[in-house]
Order: sequence, then structure tokens, then C-alpha cells
Amino acid sequence: MNILTFDLEDWFHILDYNETSHPSHWITFESRIENNTNRILDLLDKHNQKATFFCLGWIAQKYPQLIHKIATKHEIACHSMNHQLIPSQSKEQFIDDLKLSLSILENIIGRKVTIYRAPGFSIGKENLYVFKELSKLNITVDCSIFPAKRNHGGIEKFPFKSPCRIIGEDFDILEFPVNTISFFSKQIIFSGGGYFRLLPYFFIKSRMKNANYVMTYFHPRDFDPRQPMLKGLPLKRKFMSYVGLSSSFRKLDFMLRDFDFVTVGEAATSLSLEKLPVVKY
Repeated sequence: MNILTFDLEDWFHILDYNETSHPSHWITFESRIENNTNRILDLLDKHNQKATFFCLGWIAQKYPQLIHKIATKHEIACHSMNHQLIPSQSKEQFIDDLKLSLSILENIIGRKVTIYRAPGFSIGKENLYVFKELSKLNITVDCSIFPAKRNHGGIEKFPFKSPCRIIGEDFDILEFPVNTISFFSKQIIFSGGGYFRLLPYFFIKSRMKNANYVMTYFHPRDFDPRQPMLKGLPLKRKFMSYVGLSSSFRKLDFMLRDFDFVTVGEAATSLSLEKLPVVKY
């Protein structure tokens, strides 16, 4: 099962950086989201592949025509309103942000949005209330779990790296965690973000061929070598944000040629829920 997803963010939606941490900062930057997304949509058409797009409500509010265009062929999911890490919000702020983003997306596409991914995969053990709140708003599928240690989230001892159910007293959520591999004693993701841009394609292809489950996650900025470089980024963050931009679009082209993908929704309907492993919270 190979699942194809994109987090619909602009090039300046960088986490853990004060200069881009709030929507009030974003209006000062040139937007590149439409051109970058259209390149991706054209490539998906070329390979006859469909994807799930986790959309920021902020993007949807500014570019409703882009969301509508994506929705004609692909699946729309929620990635929050303002791209704030969950630990940085109060429970009430998280709920308000989620409600607003869902309302904007649903008004544009004319149907319910039932799939969610937290910014930065920032669901951790300290904010498990999120699952109950998602369920209250008719979210049935989550793609937020990073089953390893991470700067802004992650559940290091999460027991599964493949689809499972997360069940609590008032919720039952189908979870598609990110798949990780052990690489020099470190858990990494080869199928998205900085590691996808950094690693050679032959390595990625080999890992995918040997995997029963792959959850990809890309951003339009991952394929934009001409994007501006934010000043003052820490060296590690600068490396992870800009490494491999010149070759990443070609690698995505190869991946779409070599493998078949499904959307999150298609993956969900293919599963027998009663047969999935369960995590209780």
C-alpha cells in the first residue's frame, strides 16, 4: 500500500522559526503556491495518479480557486488553519483553528472533510485530547503520528508503523502513521520531506519495493529550487529545508512512474477495520 500525500503550504510555512511563525508575517512574502502546485498537478496527470492534499485553511482562504481545482481530481484533507504546532496552542485555540479550517475547506469543495494531519506531525503524548476533538468534528482518519522521537512532536514508543485504530472512551480514529526505517541507529523517513530530497532515488526505490506500507508526505516547496532562502535559519534547519531541491522533482517523476499510489481515502476503504491492531488512549 503506497499512499500519496501533499501538505499544501507555501515556501515560507517553516516551523520552528520566529520570523515565519505567525500569519501576520506571511503577507510580507511572495507567494509561490499556485505555480508550484500546478506543476505537481500536471505531473500527477502525466502519470494518472491521484493524491490526498492536506490543505491549510489559510491557503484555501486566499486561493479558493486552487483548492477547487485540486478537488476536481484529488482528495482534500485538513492541515489546520494557521499551521501552528499543537503544543503551542491551548485546547480552545486548537479547536477554534480546526473548526475554521474545516469550514473554509468544506464551503469551497461542497462536501465534508474527514481526514486530518497535524502541522509538523506534532501530536504527542501530552496532547492526546486531539483525537477526541477530531472525532467530534467528524474526522474519521488521522495521518499525524510520527512513531519516533521528533523535535516538535512524535510518539517515540508508538507500537505500530502501519495502519491501526486509535480508540478512546469517546472516539475511534483510523490512523495512518508515517513509516520509518532504521538508518545508522536513527529512525528516518525516506518517503517525504528533507530525507526524500537528500537520499538518492535508487535507495528510495529499493526501500519502497521492500515495504508493505509507505506513507509519503511532500510539500510544493520540496520541488522549487528557485524559492527564496530565509535568512537566519539555524544551519541544520537550513540544510533540511533546502537540500536536494534541484533533483527532487525528477525523483518524484521517477517515483510516480515506478509505483502505483492511492489516496488516504482509498486506502481507508480498502481496509477491514475489525482486523486492524488497536492502540487505546
